[in-house]
Amino acid sequence: MKSADNALKISIRYSRLKDAPRFFAILSNPNFKYLSVSVKTLKDEEKWLRACPDKRRKNIEWNYAILGAGRVIGAVGIKINRARPHIGEIGYFLAEEYWGQGITTRAVKLVEREAFTKLGISRLEIVMRPENRGSEKVAIKNNYQKEGLLRKFDKDKRGKLHNFWLYAKAR
Repeated sequence: MKSADNALKISIRYSRLKDAPRFFAILSNPNFKYLSVSVKTLKDEEKWLRACPDKRRKNIEWNYAILGAGRVIGAVGIKINRARPHIGEIGYFLAEEYWGQGITTRAVKLVEREAFTKLGISRLEIVMRPENRGSEKVAIKNNYQKEGLLRKFDKDKRGKLHNFWLYAKAR
């Protein structure tokens, strides 16, 4: 783990088609126990990334690559609530070799700034399975408030429903 003084400098930029092989490699990690995203092939990932610019134009999703040391190390994004477009849900994933270094916490802070200043979002939400302590730490370190338990909220990769915590921050 790196200290705050020599922490890996990160940035975010819009996800690109050329990120597909790296994203696919990261998402194929069997140690992602709590990620509900299941990308079966590189072609699936490419198809998803090709749709990103249109999703931005339609204000549906804003997806970013997390860059560290000049390479893609993960992703963070905001999904806009269709019925309430002032609300966004943040999601993220990070390559395992970077877990536990505070990178996701910093990436969420960067995307939060985009949401509040450029996208006109007034409420951001982060949802996670209660067992996902790392994700919960990200929410807490970014001053999100726990608002409750969402029962049978989302399915895992095998289709089983799970409860999720809801954390939120309003501006």
